[in-house]
This record gives sequence, structure tokens and C-alpha cells, in this order.
Amino acid sequence: MMLKRFSLPLAASLALAGAAPGLALAQGAPPPAQSGTYTLEPIHAMILFGVSHFGFSDYYGQVPGATGALTLDAANPSASHLDVSVPAANVWTASDKLTGELKSPDWLDAAKYPAITFHSKSITVTGPTTADVAGDLTLHGVTKPVVLKATFKRGAVFPMNRKYMIGFDATGHIKRSEFGVDKYVNYGLGDDVDLIISAPFEKAS
Repeated sequence: MMLKRFSLPLAASLALAGAAPGLALAQGAPPPAQSGTYTLEPIHAMILFGVSHFGFSDYYGQVPGATGALTLDAANPSASHLDVSVPAANVWTASDKLTGELKSPDWLDAAKYPAITFHSKSITVTGPTTADVAGDLTLHGVTKPVVLKATFKRGAVFPMNRKYMIGFDATGHIKRSEFGVDKYVNYGLGDDVDLIISAPFEKAS
């Protein structure tokens, strides 16, 4: 079983927020986000992973504690950039035993490879509120290209602290064996890992 980050990686989707603002408004989509520098809001950011449990069920876990920075160019989304890092030791599942195993050398080896990172390389707008965010994911000491499917949700002043915030959802897919996390793959434990990400970002003052 394994996770992906990065992931956090899904935050890069932010870049799409400025795409085709006239079209977005005409279709009733959220207005474009403001250009600027943003930081990932870790308390409400969620990075979930799912893997097939020998075909009988799908098992899910999460990796809290992500940090990241987004530079958003609303007029030219392709010029935007995202960097995200997640502590591998934060991996969590509903089973204490499994959580401990995922952190061990047999799986993520969190002591040796403490950070799971994602660095965006390109952003391709695919719709008024959607974009493909391509980047490098480093997991278990291995770096591979990954594409996240991102959707812009909202940009507005958050009522609790009066800071401007934008939010995105993203999905992704990796094969854990490509990152050297291949325990039980030959016995039928899923190699394909689905990523589900929800990421709010606060604009720097």
C-alpha cells in the first residue's frame, strides 16, 4: 500500500484559476483568482490515497501536514508554479498497525526518505475552471513525472480571518512499484494508487 503526494501536488491547479475569465463568468463558474503568492493552508488541506485491497475492497488513508507555496499568474496560468512537501512520517490510516507498517523500511521508509515532494513543471488549461498540472513527484527517493487533474473551486476573503483565499480539488494516479514501494504487488495488493486532494491557499499579505 502506498501514498502519493502530493502531491500535494494538486495545488498546482491553482494556476488555472485565471484562465478565460470571461468564459468562466458567462458559464456561471467561479470568478478568476487574484494573482500573487500563496501558501498552502495545512489545517484544512487534505491528501488522500486509495489502493485496492486484493480486489475485495478499496482501502484509504491520508497524509496530513502538507506545506507549499504557489505563485499564481492569473493572466497567464502557464507561468504559475507550485511546490509542495509532505512529511512521509505523517501517513495515517484507520489501523494503527498498518500506519506503523507504512512508515517502516518495507514501505515508505519515512526515516530514510522523510519528505514527499511535488514540483510543477507545466500547467495546461483544459476548461474554464480546470487544468492539467504536470510536475515531478519524489517519493521513496524516486522522482517520476505525474499529472494532476485540478479544478478551481473558489476565490474569496475568508470570513474568519479576513484573508484572501483560493481553493482547488485535484486527482491523480501513480503506480507505487515505480517508486520502489512494491511489497505484496506480486500477491495481488494493488499497485495503482489513486490520489484525492483538496487544497486551500492563503494569499500572502
